[in-house]
Amino acid sequence: MPARPKSPGRRRGNAPVSPARALVAPASLKGVLSACDAAAAIAGGFREAGAEADECPVADGGEGTADALLSVLGGAWREATVSDPLGRPVPARWLELPDGTAVVEAAAAVGLGLVATEERDPLRASSRGLGELILATEGRPLLVCLGGSATVDGGRGLREVVRSLPSGTRVACDVASPLLDAARLFARQKGADDAAAAELERRLAADVKLAPFAELPGAGAAGGLGAALASLGAELLPGAGLVLDAVGFDARVEGVSLVVTGEGAVDRTTREGKAPVEVAQRAAAHGIDCVVFGGVVVEPLAGVETVALSGDPARARNDLRELGVRLGSRLLDAAR
Repeated sequence: MPARPKSPGRRRGNAPVSPARALVAPASLKGVLSACDAAAAIAGGFREAGAEADECPVADGGEGTADALLSVLGGAWREATVSDPLGRPVPARWLELPDGTAVVEAAAAVGLGLVATEERDPLRASSRGLGELILATEGRPLLVCLGGSATVDGGRGLREVVRSLPSGTRVACDVASPLLDAARLFARQKGADDAAAAELERRLAADVKLAPFAELPGAGAAGGLGAALASLGAELLPGAGLVLDAVGFDARVEGVSLVVTGEGAVDRTTREGKAPVEVAQRAAAHGIDCVVFGGVVVEPLAGVETVALSGDPARARNDLRELGVRLGSRLLDAAR
């Protein structure tokens, strides 16, 4: 990641800079706050301090991607009943954009948040529900958003019900990891112990239909769903970059002196293509300081200021408001 600029307010181009204005661009705090709610809380803190703040919720293909796109592009929610990761019926929303594109999130159908902690078992969790949600879009142009799944089945369940995809299907991947990293890096977050993670890796490696796509960036997203969708002809794309382009981040960052981003947990997986890294890199490219927060910070991001919150989900909204107050006061002090 590019090093954080030493002096705030320097940037490419000639846009006038407001010394006490920030762009607030968080991702969701999974299971706690949406990106829109997080942005509102932080921006409220800036305004309480007397500073300006623009809200720009972002996502990386995981939970909240459809919300972030809806906030800028508009559209309408649709709903279908699908199978959750353990095969139980569950309502799942998908977004129809004004141009007719269907935005489908893996997290809505087979997300980790749909399974209680004591039930999590990636050895038996199935991605079938995402396939059912794709079928519910009835052949519309398709954007599939990958991240936050409870599954590590390499899309086996999805492939049981989806035999082909609409031409031009795009897949927004929350990580750039290859296929086997779905087990090596992420299975334990979904309830696997070391033995289960090794078995999941063996299963992924043995799936001959996925082998030609195993090394594609994003193949390991959402438990190997990236590779599965690539095998059906979809194009895998970095989700964070796709979303930031869609919400016009580079235009909206002009004229601000600080960018704030973050997510629920900042750890080694954050560097694998998550939204806060993309935001921080783009802020640096514009010569703008960036602060990254995490409800929990396990591994701070190199070269950028990283702030840990309390880690208490019940305090998340207030933690973010207080962060906004602190940073807003800092901007005002620097502007005097």
